[in-house]
Amino acid sequence: MRKVSRRQFTQEASLAFLAGVSVTVAACGGGGGGGGGDDGYGPPTSGTPTTTLPPAGSEEGAVAANHGHVATITAAELAAGGAVTVNIAGSAGHPHVVELPAQAVQQIRDGRKVEKQSTMTDAHTHVVTFNPERPEEPERY
Repeated sequence: MRKVSRRQFTQEASLAFLAGVSVTVAACGGGGGGGGGDDGYGPPTSGTPTTTLPPAGSEEGAVAANHGHVATITAAELAAGGAVTVNIAGSAGHPHVVELPAQAVQQIRDGRKVEKQSTMTDAHTHVVTFNPERPEEPERY
C-alpha cells in the first residue's frame, strides 16, 4: 500500500479539485504524526511525488474504502455508450472489476450519479461512484 503524507494528500486533492475531479475519502487509516522524512507523515526526503490525472474526456469514479484502486472510463468508451468492464486494480496490488451495462455508461456520460459494486477479491469489494459530486441519489447497478 502506498503511504501518502498529509502534504501529498493535500496537494493531490487540490490538483484533483482544480481539474474537476471529485475526491472521496473513505476508510482513512493511519495515526498521528507530523514527523519528517519518508515516514509517511512529513514531506518526503527522496523521490518526487507525482499526480496522475485521468485523460481528457474520461470519467474517474470515486472508490470507497480505497487503497490504491483507480476506476476510469475512457472518453472513447463514454462516447460509444456501450457496456464496459473496468479493471480498477490501480496500484492496490490486486484486481477488482466493475461491470457497467450500456444504460449506466450513458447515464455517466450524461452527468448522472451512478454506483456499482466491484467483484470480490481478497475477501472484500469496493463501491465505485461515478459523478459523486451530484446531489441526487445514485442509480445503482
